[in-house]
Amino acid sequence: MFASTGLVCAQDLTILPAPADAWRITVGHWDAQVELTGDGVAAPPPKAEYARNAYAGASARSNNGRRDALLFDWRDLWQSTLRVESRSPLDLRPYAGGTLEFDLDVSELSHGGLSVKVGCGSGCERGVNLIEPARSWTGKGWQHVALSMSCFARQGADFSAVTLPFALEGTGSGRVSVANVRIGRDAKPGLACPDYRTESVTPAMLNESWSIDWWLPRHKEKLEEKRKLLEAGTPPQIVFIGDSITQGWEKEGREVWQHHFAPLHGLALGFGGDRTENALWRLQHGEIDGIAPQAVVLMIGTNNTGHRAEAPETTAAGIKRLLDEIRQRLPKAQVLLLAIFPRGEKPDDGQRQLNQAINKLIAGYADSRSVHFLDIGAALLQPDGTLSKDIMPDLLHPNERGYEIWQRAMAPTLQKLMGQTP
Repeated sequence: MFASTGLVCAQDLTILPAPADAWRITVGHWDAQVELTGDGVAAPPPKAEYARNAYAGASARSNNGRRDALLFDWRDLWQSTLRVESRSPLDLRPYAGGTLEFDLDVSELSHGGLSVKVGCGSGCERGVNLIEPARSWTGKGWQHVALSMSCFARQGADFSAVTLPFALEGTGSGRVSVANVRIGRDAKPGLACPDYRTESVTPAMLNESWSIDWWLPRHKEKLEEKRKLLEAGTPPQIVFIGDSITQGWEKEGREVWQHHFAPLHGLALGFGGDRTENALWRLQHGEIDGIAPQAVVLMIGTNNTGHRAEAPETTAAGIKRLLDEIRQRLPKAQVLLLAIFPRGEKPDDGQRQLNQAINKLIAGYADSRSVHFLDIGAALLQPDGTLSKDIMPDLLHPNERGYEIWQRAMAPTLQKLMGQTP
């Protein structure tokens, strides 16, 4: 039996319980969404071979034609969703100062993550990560969740015509039930949520289901790698800081790294999934302390774009905060700030355009003395501006050929900064 939440204000927007045809409820993943029209449904598996055994499904607990609760079940998916959509746009402006409330029963989440989302205008969906509290609730029965509607607002948000008043997004594997979903006009105490205006500059560990097991251990491994370089009398002359694209120097770019940067005792501080605030946390927890490299190469921000569709000014502020941290800790190093690489196949890709807007802003951070800006994006693109899978198979991460192009395009500037001759 799910929890009772007491009296409901007549002005609340009640999402559950509701008649079976009141909302369009879908479940699925990046390749397919299917509608829940009966008691249960499962989405077809993703097309990718690695995800053929994945699963996303939903079922409803019904009573006299009313859906009282929904069960969301997913397995081995980097992204899955249970969406409750209105059949016509809703005006949520009267609820902007109110609270989203629901009851949640977590059956399994040890290898998964969970977030809740609300639409905030055309093409705008804002999520709040629930992984920490949700994991702590596993097996403890129904828990009441309250989140301020301000958690789902951002500059330019338009709540006048919302079609997604509620959604759950799962990663990894998990099984949860949800009931008593409503949006009230009154503000109530609830779970804290990040402020989108300052999230990119607020140091934080990467807290996703797919990162928890390895992210902090990798940070500790990098501290140990740095210690060993210093102990051997071979301190790093060059340091790369970034996300999975930088981490790729240890994978697809390994041969290129061994030839060009291993002789410089290079230190690659790239962490898959990192956004600006995650790299900032790492820098503040020792990754570049006690060294004096000649050059630092910084490229980050594409996950701010991909994960949050963040405003360019907000991501740029996070990059500026990282530059300040580097200058404070490595005052003698020359910093090569790279433009974020292009992503998406075509020039009109929305996320590529966001990255380009960020690049225009961060170009102004160069002072030609200690911070230098370089955009090698053109070297990665075809003449018509398209991005080839021969260079970036997933239209985001370079393969070995992509890393060769990166090294060649960067070499003249980097050699100059390090006082070398080409």
